[in-house]
Amino acid sequence: MFKRSVLATLFMAAAMPALAHTGHASASGFVSGFSHPLGGIDHVLAMVSVGLFAALLGGRAMWALPASFVGMMLAGGILGLTGIAIPAVEFGITLSVVVLGAVVTWGRQWPIQAAAAFVGVFALFHGHAHGVEIPSGASVALYSLGFSLATVLLHGAGMTVATITARQAHVGRLAGAAIAVGGLVLLIG
Repeated sequence: MFKRSVLATLFMAAAMPALAHTGHASASGFVSGFSHPLGGIDHVLAMVSVGLFAALLGGRAMWALPASFVGMMLAGGILGLTGIAIPAVEFGITLSVVVLGAVVTWGRQWPIQAAAAFVGVFALFHGHAHGVEIPSGASVALYSLGFSLATVLLHGAGMTVATITARQAHVGRLAGAAIAVGGLVLLIG
């Protein structure tokens, strides 16, 4: 029953439009920055999967992967804010959902440095979308603080799920599979 509920929830969420990207609403300050990653299912799924991946690796990866993601996301935000283009940002964000979900599903161990670099590449795309969304006149620092804090909380949600279900490794892997499928639905849609 739990597995069906998780899958049904993810499929319903994947059917919703991703509204966390440019042109959907004006935003300013901490609250808007905080709500930006929470407003699009693609961001939520990718960031939760980073937390799942970090917990899967354990040890130093529990802080290294989220730190890498947030740091590179901020770098991507600077690129977006300054108008430096990254090709295929939306595709990169959606692809991150598929790939990160698949990595969690496979459940393989990675060297921490490779895993941190891997999530960092995808973070550039997410950060660029956040940077483009910062409205003129808004506090860049507060907006960035908001989206960084929301990201850390989403990573923490993924780590919490993985930690709670640690004795049932298949639950975390199933969550990864559901995330990957959700990403495929987003890619197709």
